[in-house]
Amino acid sequence: MKDNNEMMVSSYIAHLSQERRLSSLTCASYRRDLDILLGFADETPLEQLQPHHIRRFVAQRHARQCSGKTLARMLSACRGFYRYLAKKHGYANNPCAGIRAPKSPKTLPHALSPEEATKLLDFPVGDDVMALRDKALFELCYSSGLRLAELAKITPENLNLADRMVRITGKGGKTRIVPVGSKAIQALREWISHRKNLIKPGESTLFLSRHGKNMSRRSISQRLKIWAARQGISANVHPHMLRHSFASHVLQSSGDLRAVQEMLGHSSISTTQIYTHLDFQHLSKIYDTAHPRAKKKTAST
Repeated sequence: MKDNNEMMVSSYIAHLSQERRLSSLTCASYRRDLDILLGFADETPLEQLQPHHIRRFVAQRHARQCSGKTLARMLSACRGFYRYLAKKHGYANNPCAGIRAPKSPKTLPHALSPEEATKLLDFPVGDDVMALRDKALFELCYSSGLRLAELAKITPENLNLADRMVRITGKGGKTRIVPVGSKAIQALREWISHRKNLIKPGESTLFLSRHGKNMSRRSISQRLKIWAARQGISANVHPHMLRHSFASHVLQSSGDLRAVQEMLGHSSISTTQIYTHLDFQHLSKIYDTAHPRAKKKTAST
């Protein structure tokens, strides 16, 4: 029975990858979540799992310090799996339907201030080709609000430097066109002029390692941390922080939530609305320093 359960999970992951075109990262996350469900089910056929089993499953994971966000993702994976089983294998019920994960306290994404972003990106390049690559990499990430996975797989053909645009294939295979800023355009032009001297046969991505191979997501993250430390940025800087910073800074300047949603590639505007809270924090700081009735009075001498 265990082997049969595992075969059905493998079939579902293949369906997500090949038919729904979900990213390899998403498929790997779903696979891990469903493997945990299989471990819980043990010898029990998946068809026999009931809502009280799933509630116990969630309670056990919660007791092991799984956050509400993680449990919500696991339940989403399980619900989708059972919908697939109903369609492909005639399962009559979905034991995950209607079961909610415990709520976690909401946390705002961390973003750099505009001054910190400028400090991070204004690093000297000189004649170091890898530093030039890194500058183009981080300028593009911050300029266009790209996800790490999107950044790692972008190719030169996705860029239109003349029109200052980049074509991105995001989650679910959805394509969007995003503007690219002048600083990023300049850095990209310089990097592309050197890239042709590095690239190895069979490699295709825009950003390459020093050995001419496609640059991995892990390498991108490591390089950003190195430069953040060199530039004296104390925050734990990662590529998604540059995406958060892009969204926060564009929203602060424009106030156009719909435009930010489109550029980020969010399917729902509710996901983008988190940045309105960051924007409010920014406005609150301005208020505290600028409004006469908000300023702290100095002690009289």
